Amino acid sequence: MCADIPGNRVPRVAPLPEAEWDDTLRAATASIGPLNVLTTLGRHPKLFRSWIGLGTALLMKGLLSDRDRELAIMRTAYLRDCAYEWGHHRRLALAAGLTETEVAALRLPLDDHGWADDDLMVLTAADELNERSTLTDATWTALSARFDERELIELVMLVGHYHMVAFALNALRVQDEDVQDGEGH
Repeated sequence: MCADIPGNRVPRVAPLPEAEWDDTLRAATASIGPLNVLTTLGRHPKLFRSWIGLGTALLMKGLLSDRDRELAIMRTAYLRDCAYEWGHHRRLALAAGLTETEVAALRLPLDDHGWADDDLMVLTAADELNERSTLTDATWTALSARFDERELIELVMLVGHYHMVAFALNALRVQDEDVQDGEGH
């Protein structure tokens, strides 16, 4: 993953010290903890307020099942080579019912694991959006048989959002909270 690139273990933008947090950042950290993704992006308060609203809507208030959401996010984290996103969402994926075997299979070609049809649909969508920036008509038709219009919009927005988050995490070199003194994964 991104931590394997020489010289990238030091954050490019350090997390904001607690004494400098605004009310929005305090509320976010009170809800889910003082995660480095929050305290780093919180250095841009205006952008952070908008981003945290969308992220919260997708992660905590969405229409997709927890399993579908985490399949899409985890596959995106793998495809975007984002160790931070992978590590944090691995716990959420297991809580959403994915098994350790399924989590490991998210790093494999889709045909290398016997995914259920519903899971395979979501994973294929994540792969196609990553590769093509769109969905094929066949994938859209399959998804449309399972998801309503709002869920389809949410799925596409979810994958796109987590692409953007992965880009930011990787480029800013946001470190896992358990990484100390520049030691990486």
